[in-house]
This record gives sequence, C-alpha cells and structure tokens, in this order.
Amino acid sequence: MQNVDIAIIGGGGAGLTAAIYAARARRSTVVFEHKVTGGQIATTDAVENFPGFPNGVNGFDLAQLLVQQAEKFGAQLVYEGVTALRREPDGAFTLETGSETYRARAVIVTAGADYNRLGVPGETEFTGRGVSWCATCDAAFFKDQEVAVVGGGDAALDEGLFVTRYARKVHLIHRRNELRASRILQERAFANPRFTFTWDTVVETINGTDQVQGVTLRNRKTGATSELPVAAVFIFIGQTPNSGLLRGLAELDPAGHAITDLSMRTNVPGLFAAGDVRAHAARQLIAACGDGATAAITAEHYLASLPAAE
Repeated sequence: MQNVDIAIIGGGGAGLTAAIYAARARRSTVVFEHKVTGGQIATTDAVENFPGFPNGVNGFDLAQLLVQQAEKFGAQLVYEGVTALRREPDGAFTLETGSETYRARAVIVTAGADYNRLGVPGETEFTGRGVSWCATCDAAFFKDQEVAVVGGGDAALDEGLFVTRYARKVHLIHRRNELRASRILQERAFANPRFTFTWDTVVETINGTDQVQGVTLRNRKTGATSELPVAAVFIFIGQTPNSGLLRGLAELDPAGHAITDLSMRTNVPGLFAAGDVRAHAARQLIAACGDGATAAITAEHYLASLPAAE
C-alpha cells in the first residue's frame, strides 16, 4: 500500500491544477487518470479563451504543459482508473486501482463529466473539427457560416443563442415537436431571425472530409432523409458526471453532480470535488482550473488542521 497526503482522481484541467498546487505545497500527491491526460481539452484543436495564449494553443499541447508543471513539483501521475474509494474509520481514504492500493489523507475528485453523444457515424471522427459540445469555446470559429445545434433543452437554446452571435444561421434539430427549454429561452430563440427549427428529426450521420461539411437527417415520423450543409454541429443533449465513486459516500444532486461549497468541500471531511463533476460548474477549462486550485488550497488547510502523520 502506498501512503500519500492528497490523491486526485482525474487528470483534466481541474485535477492537474490541483496537483500543481498540492505538490508545490510539499504535499505528497498522486493523480489518477485512465483516459487521455488533460481531459476533454486534450481533444480540442485550438483553445483561444485560456489566459496567456493570445494566439491560441492546441489543447493537447496545453495539457502536456500542465502535466510537466505538476511533475516538476513532484506530483506522481498514475495512468490507471480508481475502482473503489472508501473512507476509513480514522478519516483517511482507501483507493483501489487494478494493480495497487493507496491510502490518502485527503481526496480531490476531478473526474469531470462526459457529454452525452449522438452515437452516429462522423461524430468521433470530426470531434474538434466541427463537432463540438461547447459553444463558448468554438462558436467564434464559424463566423458567418451555417451550423447545426442538436437538442431541445435549456443548454441547446442557451448555447445556440450564443452561437448566433457568430453564425449566419443556426439550424436547431430536435427529435420532438416541442422544446423542453424554459419559456423565456424559447421566446428568445423563436424571436431570433438567425434561428431555424427542424422538428421530429434526428441526425443520422455527420459528413465531411477534413472538416464537417454537413449532416444527414431523418424525420422520425415519415422516415424521410435529407441533407443539410453545415460547417459545424453543436451537440447539447445532456451531460453525465463521472461521479460513480462518490455514490453512497458524498451528497450528489439529482443529476449525479457532487454538491460542494465554494471551497470545493463535499459533506465528507477530507473529500473535495472540483470541475465539471461538481454541481453548478461553469464547464470551462479556466473555471475548472480555478476549482482545482481552490480544492488544493482547501485540502492543504484541512491537512494542516490534522494531527501530524506518523
């Protein structure tokens, strides 16, 4: 069994920033990541809204810089997932992976959330090349072009309205014949001349060569298919937080997000959550990094209040 001060579950922006702060505070720190280091941002071709990069930065390159900075201060990265997390009677935590058991005095969960996907051909291939789950991140790339937004809830309309600041036309594609979004967002969308609505329709394929060039649509009532030329597809059909390890341990909201205070504390002493896995997250890289820094600082204060480790 390995003993550490702080264990961080998730190696995205929140987790790597937490690792930088925790390791720099001279706390023994381990980060667990079983997918791509850097999280969702590592799959983004160009990040233009992260401070300090006026010309933008490749998402994968930015993630590697965060890794290097965390390792510089002594953080250990473990490329395995945590399969079990439990709090022991003495207040410490036991974490299990496929090959090792760790004991940590504090845990920061930064496992993020996975955007719900359409599961259609072209979605994976064109991720970062016209397929997006973040209008704030990517709408500016499609100035004066036609794009599609998929979904019918608050996120689809809110993000779609943001896209209209740049795109010439936004085609909202919804599988039902009415929206689920709040009434005020519906009113704004219906009043926006750049919005068009395609009802009872699903995306069958996302098409293109190097970039998205269009989508194939299918009407759910008639079965008829059609082609819609667009430069991008923004998908807003929900998000699933990666909070399985917290179920039965910490308080979650109905959607499964960890409930924290502004210092990233959960209702369990020594257990913190940051980034998209927590409730009311901004779902932006810079905000996730801020969450991670806050969680690490709060965890440091928590550890400092405990009796010295033997």
